[in-house]
Amino acid sequence: MDRFIIEGGKPLRGKVEIEGVKNAILPMMCAALMAKEGVTVLKNVPYLHDIRVLEKLIAEFGGETRFDPDSRTITIDASNVHNGIAPYELVKQMRASFLLSGALLGRFGEFRISMPGGCAIGARPVNFHLMGFRRMGATVAETEGLLSAKAPRLSGAVLCLDYPSHTGTENLMMAAALAEGQTIIENAACEPEIMDFGNFLNAMGAKITGHGTSTIFIEGVKTLRAVAYTPIPDRIVAGTFMCAAAITGGEIELEGIEVSHVRIAMEKLHDMGAELVSLPNGNIRIKGPERLSAVDIITMPHPGFPTDLQPPFMACLAVADGVSLIRETVFENRFIHAAELNRMGACIRVASEKAVVVGVPQLVGAPVMVSDLRAGAALVLAGLAAKDTTVLDRVYHIDRGYEHLEVKLASLGARIARRSDRDE
Repeated sequence: MDRFIIEGGKPLRGKVEIEGVKNAILPMMCAALMAKEGVTVLKNVPYLHDIRVLEKLIAEFGGETRFDPDSRTITIDASNVHNGIAPYELVKQMRASFLLSGALLGRFGEFRISMPGGCAIGARPVNFHLMGFRRMGATVAETEGLLSAKAPRLSGAVLCLDYPSHTGTENLMMAAALAEGQTIIENAACEPEIMDFGNFLNAMGAKITGHGTSTIFIEGVKTLRAVAYTPIPDRIVAGTFMCAAAITGGEIELEGIEVSHVRIAMEKLHDMGAELVSLPNGNIRIKGPERLSAVDIITMPHPGFPTDLQPPFMACLAVADGVSLIRETVFENRFIHAAELNRMGACIRVASEKAVVVGVPQLVGAPVMVSDLRAGAALVLAGLAAKDTTVLDRVYHIDRGYEHLEVKLASLGARIARRSDRDE
């Protein structure tokens, strides 16, 4: 396994470019399978572990993908895609693999996929997806860990989600795009990634309105076409680098960022004492204070504070002046990183969905273990601010959502290196 070795205590300075958002690119790659002809091209793509896993899954169904590192594009040819089974050894690596179900059901009227895996941050059931498929006329079954659905032709329906599920909304959008008649998704997810995904489907020829709001209207069409598309920048990656500047007392300019997507994170960082400036070229410059100030945070579905930024902000609040209260309302098991931060000298007490963070003057390096993607980002940030050496094990979780994070941080002056068992 790979690990990060971090020598903390150095302010970060420089410029970093924000890549396209993984949480929109993954459903776009799946939706590309619904185009029977042509080649879909996605631009500004970070070549993350999750994207490589989805490439392998697409190959299982006869699709062809190719990533060009020079142009940072991925091409997807679905002309020879056939129906089949998504194998457990690939599906277990990420929950987003279940997004294949909506695409396959839309194109073939059938899918067979193993139950998905992913980060261990709480229950993320797929019942929202399956309920919608049933309402649209599919027969759904589960046998020995294999989920399947079949429908001669999907029909439009009114679907009201119990919870504004991100992947549930995307899966139903795909299935409904090729269904007969109108589908209405109520209590839909409203994240910027949903808006971007709807724009992508419309570019393919879908007829979708209301995406980005809680009610989405979809008029089914007969066919979708391959397109070229540039996804929006990753707001969580942007927020993580903002936190890196804040926690180290550094100064970083973020390039290729959509300010409206990170406004709530910027406001919290401003309340914590950071200086943020929107530049004429569209970039953002953030400068960390000598010491951050405590704030309270409540995570909520968009447009609330994003749960994916809760761990990085917890790392910042661990060294802030004062006492902060964090309430996690999205995932019930998303405070796993608190125990690892405490190993580094933080003072965090967790009770159910709440965490009380008493800021300490200084964190101290220690051996810690990454439990999930965003927890890994939090521990990296803590290591950057800590005294002495921090060793992060199981950084493969980080590779799922951050492309060459250690390289980008090193370019900003961080003393961070990747080491592997193969090097010893």
